[in-house]
Amino acid sequence: MSAENSAFRRRLERAAEVRTVRASGGNAQEDAELQAAEEETRQKRKKVDDAARVEYLIRDAMAQGKFDNLKYTGKPIPGLGEAYDPEWWVKGLIQREHLSGLGPKAILLRTEDAELDSKLDAQFSEKQVRDIVEDFNARVIDARRQLQGGPPVITKTRDVGVELERWRERRAAVAADVGPSPEPEAKRSWWRRIWTGTG
Repeated sequence: MSAENSAFRRRLERAAEVRTVRASGGNAQEDAELQAAEEETRQKRKKVDDAARVEYLIRDAMAQGKFDNLKYTGKPIPGLGEAYDPEWWVKGLIQREHLSGLGPKAILLRTEDAELDSKLDAQFSEKQVRDIVEDFNARVIDARRQLQGGPPVITKTRDVGVELERWRERRAAVAADVGPSPEPEAKRSWWRRIWTGTG
C-alpha cells in the first residue's frame, strides 16, 4: 500500500508541476502534456475506492502529527451515550461561555431551581426566604403564560411554607454540627484590669 501511495503522490506532484508550467504560459505540447497528466490523475482517482482513500488520508494525517495532543485523548467524550436532549446546543453554549441570565426562560428557571436551596441557605431571616420563594413562583407562572415558543416550562412552583420549614431544618442541622459556642469570658472594666495588672 505504501508503494502505491508514493506513486500516487508522485503523480500528483507531477500534475502540480505541469499546472505551474501551464500557468506560466507554455506551448501547445506542454498543454497537451498537462491535459494528459490531469486525465491520468482523474483515472487513477476513479480506480481508488473510498475506503483506500480514507485510509490513506488517515495515515497521512497521523504521519504529520495531526492526531497528537487531541483534547479528549484517553478520556471519555462528554455527552456520549446519554439520552438525546433537544436543548443540547443551548446548554452547551451556556456552559462553554459561562453565560448567565441568557437563554430560554425554561432553562434559566431549571438552573435557578437547582440552585435555589443554596440561595435560601444564605439568607438570615424568614422574610427574605419568603420573598425569594414568592418571586421565584411568580416568574415560573409568568413563564408558563407566555406563548413565545421555545422549550416548555416544566419547573414546578415551590410551596412557601414547606420551603420555610426546610430552611429552618437546614439551619438547625448546621447549628448542631457546629456545636455550642464557647462562652466568652466576663469582661471586666478597664480600671479593674489595670488595677489587677492583667492588662
